[in-house]
Amino acid sequence: MKKWIILSCAAIMIVVAVVIVIGLSNLGPAIKTAVNTYAPKITKTEARLGDVDVSLFSAEATLKNFFLGNPAGFKSPEAMSVKSIFVNVDEKTLTKDTIVIDKIEVIAPQITYEKIRGTDNFQTILNNVKKAVGADKKTGESTTREKKGKEIKLLIKDFIVKDGSVNLAMSILGQKTLSAGLPDIHLKNIGEKKGGVTPAEAFKEIFSSLYSKIKSPAVTDIFNKGIKDLTGRTKVVSERAKKQIQSMSKGAQEGINTAKDKLKGLFGK
Repeated sequence: MKKWIILSCAAIMIVVAVVIVIGLSNLGPAIKTAVNTYAPKITKTEARLGDVDVSLFSAEATLKNFFLGNPAGFKSPEAMSVKSIFVNVDEKTLTKDTIVIDKIEVIAPQITYEKIRGTDNFQTILNNVKKAVGADKKTGESTTREKKGKEIKLLIKDFIVKDGSVNLAMSILGQKTLSAGLPDIHLKNIGEKKGGVTPAEAFKEIFSSLYSKIKSPAVTDIFNKGIKDLTGRTKVVSERAKKQIQSMSKGAQEGINTAKDKLKGLFGK
């Protein structure tokens, strides 16, 4: 009898292990498909993920070469690019209604913050995200609902961004570049109060925090100082050029007057 119990337990453990392995092996393609399919719908910009590597033993995924494009009307080729994003998933929740992500760690994002006509690219993208979340709530149809009708829910325990940088793009700068370090971000328990949130809602919370860091004094003070220094140097150069032009004009006029005097002497008039 004990032998059969042991065999039954072993069989159950094998089945559970197989289910987990199959789920994890499908996790990489599922993440890539989800990002490349749903992100553009949420941001209304080009968004894509290059590749995903998944460890079957630790349920950890490495997302490679994430790209977020700019909305229409902005000249910079991208809003953000990230070479590596590490994701640790609670594999026991892969088959449940709410997927628990223990940690997402975004390493060294490169951000291009472009300002035009009183607005900027990140504000525009955030407005698009808010509209996507609002449309979901109004219609009751999630932007990220699966084909079978099952809505994806997420609970993210830790979301971390570190070692990022922000590059400012403005017409006043011309070809010049101003850069500042992005303050680190650490968000905890995204979606916990609601028992899970849609990817659009999670993205809204994350992107709002990212935008607030971009607009923080730690970044904007550096940009303001850089712009002030640049415009100050431009004024100095302009004044020098103005003086040079005036000097050239004065010299030319003196040359003309000298020539006239010589002509008067030559012709005796």
